[in-house]
Amino acid sequence: MEKVEYGLTPSIRNALPFTVGFAFIPLMVAGVVFGGWWLLLAPGFGWLFSSVIDYWRGRTTASMDPMTESEDLSAYRLVTLLWVPTQLALIFFTVVYAAQADHLSWYEKAFAMFGLGVASGGVGINFAHEMMHQKNRVERWGADLLMTSVLYGHFRSEHLLVHHRYVGTSRDPVTARYNEGFHHFFWRVLPECFISAWQAEAAKLQRVGKSKFDLSNPFWLYACLQLTFLGLAFVLGGWVGTVLFILQAFVAIGHLELINYIEHYGLAREHLGDGKYEHVKPHHSWNTDYEYTNYLLINLQRHSDHHYKPDRRFPLLQTYDFNEAPRLPYGYPIMAAMAFYPAVWKRNMNKRVDKWRARFYPHISDWTAYEQGTNPLPR
Repeated sequence: MEKVEYGLTPSIRNALPFTVGFAFIPLMVAGVVFGGWWLLLAPGFGWLFSSVIDYWRGRTTASMDPMTESEDLSAYRLVTLLWVPTQLALIFFTVVYAAQADHLSWYEKAFAMFGLGVASGGVGINFAHEMMHQKNRVERWGADLLMTSVLYGHFRSEHLLVHHRYVGTSRDPVTARYNEGFHHFFWRVLPECFISAWQAEAAKLQRVGKSKFDLSNPFWLYACLQLTFLGLAFVLGGWVGTVLFILQAFVAIGHLELINYIEHYGLAREHLGDGKYEHVKPHHSWNTDYEYTNYLLINLQRHSDHHYKPDRRFPLLQTYDFNEAPRLPYGYPIMAAMAFYPAVWKRNMNKRVDKWRARFYPHISDWTAYEQGTNPLPR
């Protein structure tokens, strides 16, 4: 039995730092209510403040025992579940208030949606990612609600059926290719992810003798939920509210794809012949262990372990040293800002990809096919 101290069990105390993302709530409310410079609070918290605290707090390799019993993780599960109603309330409060606020100019309303997208993308999609990996229906539904509230419901299908299976190959749209800039990557993956997710669900249904249009195809669920949210935005905020809702969704999707871009840039799994690839290892994902942003992003930056052990819940994710997995020089906020400037990104990251190749694949001399995204596809 856990010892209670100051009214809190150790598991609750240890889970509290992972609630730092909830700070977006008062910051967003203050921004839309007061307008002006107050609107900088939410994006400033997500990008600038996080980077400063990362520099101050530094890295940590401390990890929970991966064999920790499931019942000891209930406080961590509660953190992600509580974000679901929180995000929905925050989105519709902000959309409705901003749509009707006379004291906000059109560009202030647009910037409010940018801040909201930082929250729904940086925190919400990340929490959804954690829950979609779980098997129970409550968490799966929580993931679907969060993803469809940013009009990207198909991410669940693409992530679970495509990304984790084909990461590091050209079959995976979101494995960023060597020398591919983020802007090209973003507009490439938007249609490719949707198509690959649809094809994966259609193939899954075909294997059990069902039509791709069968009602069990989750794309029907994604469409219904997204139309519901769009309809709610229109009923509550009119056309202005609908446009604002779509704007926050676009910003959130941009944050998701920024993270996707960072996580596997330039990395590839070795093709073994006959359409087969080596198993996913920790060195097929970029890893970083900055303490504060791992609290904010519930250990997403320990991405090497997530792909190596996809079933592990976020508090149990382990970190790796440079000999086992490639390491990013900074936390995700700084890396995301860097990705907006392809020349800066390539100057910092290409040399790291080259070192990764030399360390893990010294026997491969010609990387042309991998760089062009044409390495052999699984059959």
